[in-house]
Amino acid sequence: MWVLGLLAILLGCARAAQAKAVFAHFMVENAKLWSVDQWKVDIKLAQAAHIDGFALNIRADDKTLGTSLSRGFEAADDLGFKMIFSYDYAGGGPWSSNMVVSMTLLYSGYDSYYTDDKGRPVVSTFEGPGRAGDWEYIIKKTNAAFIPDWSSLGAKAALDAAPCVPHGLFSWAPWPWGNTDGNTYVDASYIEFLEAAEKNCGTDLQYMMPASPWFFTNLPGYNKNWLWRGDDLWFDRWEQIRFINPDYVQILSWNDFGESHHIGPLYVEGDSYEAFMVGQAPFNYALDMPHDGWRELLPFTIDLYKTGVATITQEKLVAWYRVTPKNAPCDDGWTTGNTNAPCDDGWTTGNTASQLQFEFTPQDVVQDKIFYSALLASSRTVTVTVGGVDLGATWTKTPSGGAGIHHGSVDFGSHTGAVVVTVGSMTINERPITTNCDDTSGYTNWNAFVASAAGAAVSTTVNSTQWVCIEGTAAAGFDELCAFTCKYGYCPVGACLCTKMGPGNKLPDADTPGFGTVGFPAEGRSASYGGLCSFACNYGFPCPNAYCDTTEHQLVIPNVSPFTPDACTSGVGEGGLGGLCGFSCNFGFCPIHSCTCTSTGALHVPPGPSETITGEADPSVDERTFGPLCEFACSRGYCPEGVCVQTEIDSGNPYKDVNPAYIGSQVYASPTAACESPCVLVLPPSGLPSTTTIQLPPYTTSFQVGSTTTTMTLYPSDIVTDKISFSNINITGSVTDGAVFPRCTSMKPDAIPITLSYVSNSKTTVTVRQVELPPWPQITQGPPNSWTSTCGGWVEGTITNDGDEVIYTPRPTTTTSPTPTYTNG
Repeated sequence: MWVLGLLAILLGCARAAQAKAVFAHFMVENAKLWSVDQWKVDIKLAQAAHIDGFALNIRADDKTLGTSLSRGFEAADDLGFKMIFSYDYAGGGPWSSNMVVSMTLLYSGYDSYYTDDKGRPVVSTFEGPGRAGDWEYIIKKTNAAFIPDWSSLGAKAALDAAPCVPHGLFSWAPWPWGNTDGNTYVDASYIEFLEAAEKNCGTDLQYMMPASPWFFTNLPGYNKNWLWRGDDLWFDRWEQIRFINPDYVQILSWNDFGESHHIGPLYVEGDSYEAFMVGQAPFNYALDMPHDGWRELLPFTIDLYKTGVATITQEKLVAWYRVTPKNAPCDDGWTTGNTNAPCDDGWTTGNTASQLQFEFTPQDVVQDKIFYSALLASSRTVTVTVGGVDLGATWTKTPSGGAGIHHGSVDFGSHTGAVVVTVGSMTINERPITTNCDDTSGYTNWNAFVASAAGAAVSTTVNSTQWVCIEGTAAAGFDELCAFTCKYGYCPVGACLCTKMGPGNKLPDADTPGFGTVGFPAEGRSASYGGLCSFACNYGFPCPNAYCDTTEHQLVIPNVSPFTPDACTSGVGEGGLGGLCGFSCNFGFCPIHSCTCTSTGALHVPPGPSETITGEADPSVDERTFGPLCEFACSRGYCPEGVCVQTEIDSGNPYKDVNPAYIGSQVYASPTAACESPCVLVLPPSGLPSTTTIQLPPYTTSFQVGSTTTTMTLYPSDIVTDKISFSNINITGSVTDGAVFPRCTSMKPDAIPITLSYVSNSKTTVTVRQVELPPWPQITQGPPNSWTSTCGGWVEGTITNDGDEVIYTPRPTTTTSPTPTYTNG
């Protein structure tokens, strides 16, 4: 059931108490080759935009991570900039808890690591809810303020994943749904559930609100190919942030070029564009598409968010647009030889079925418009021409009092040519709009081109500390009420969207018709109308009406939020797609290039996917059309032959292809086992009479970092267990009946994070490595036809720069245990 406590989240502007901060999400993998000086270039640009720090996206499989972080933190320390970690659990696999502890302890020691008002290092994630159970231990060891992004679960389920463990939540959902503009309903759900959790947990919880200007990705190698509406989003989102007033803001992103939402500079050299090669992009859609202009107005907007006061010292103008119309005929006839054919849309969709969203064509989502914002000391007119044709541009949003950011957009229709935007003395004369797709290999580039211009020096201060909402709107069914209540400062974020703030309007008085009417939700309405009807009817909104009544009724409790967009609930497909589309569209997975959705409504939550079984397209059918459907359906028990092939998910088991024979515990009463060779005997664990602590001996190994080799002795943590596990036994074809094998204890120690440093060119580089110790004792020999009672012990190892080569020297140790015998089955 879904009930929204409107009054509990009446005004977001009363929420934040601690010092606020703005971070920009930074992909460390895109800075592998950066020197300290290059880090400083970008840090200075971020500081000029009044950004407090980078949220460093770090992957567990990044072998250059230590070097990159050492240089980045050195640069940040020198410039007084801040960093936080965003542990990426999706891109490079999950992080081990010990590695997170080690990384956090090491780098939070830098002056540049951001700490909250309680002195705790702030730590976030990109996904990773499957490892939610790790964080109680991590927080205990690091004293971190943990604010994860577990957006794949939603706010409530994210908090339930580790009750009272996180210190807040970060949402990865700033982008609008489908053909609508952005709103704050997702933010409202986070605020509601965080406030409820505060009461249950007895502590303050923070909300980190996302901001982003755009989203377009076409990386088939990463199974990503969709867009969400950008358009007015960069202006709208900062207006929403000012009203919500969250504890933190994270900008998505500084340098994620593969998703087109970067606000940092473009670089041709280095690893910046690696994602386009690895992700098999059809073309580089970030190349020559700068977004630097989106930083120009940030000092003003960030200052208003953080303090409520901002000073305009120079007027600025920013404009952005797509350089190709959404239905552009391809001048070079690239796609079909027909010059009237549209540029290829790249199979890009609006929304994505991968997140169980109803899919649109991109043409139904994006708008052929020029978008523009200007920071002005006082209002001025705006003109926009394309190819010399005046488009009749005006402002659609203006600030209270005239000083601040003015915003607007204008359709460019069928016009092509140079784009010129003029406000006062500021002029942008930049990239033309064209129907030629030759430079993009025949594809429409759904990315944005951003330009800016600077105007006269001025000195005007805007003080918004006493401002309230003075304009608002809402989803259908709430829009009329919210337009009325938001005008008078009552704009609950759970139901309404505030679109403008300013000095409060005078409330209606007793002479207003209907003043003082007591209002309730109308019959058949939910509690979401309670506060709105009470306020609106009291101040003269005509009641009763379709939403409010003067008589109290039993409230309806909806099962789904009225603000959640509809999902696909049924669909059809042609030929071999029929069964797949019928199955998958029922659960919201209805890719537009393969299926036709025939009905929509509340999402039918699909069963969870199998952990061992998935599917792929049969070689006889088109992989792009059938592949995603086969993967979705086969992993949920429906895998039609002829179009799909059922496959096993690689479990990482090195013996999966060598005939494993799983032996039951009865082997310890009758130590005889049989299998058809070649095979692997997988022995069961043996129970202990009570929980036992096993102390492991030290482990000596060598590490090569740069030209330096360091030998270290590592001391693994004790193993606390109530059972003993044993090594698998590899049976080759040469083994004969009656061979006897020792039962060798095999305990898996926790990985040990270590810190290494080396000096090169008078600079010290610090790197953290996670050492995966071999099982103890370690098998290093045989088997021959018969074994002695000797099992392998720990041996010295050598780990190279990449950390992936280990050379062992046998050093046997003796154990005594009952042994199963083998007979050829």
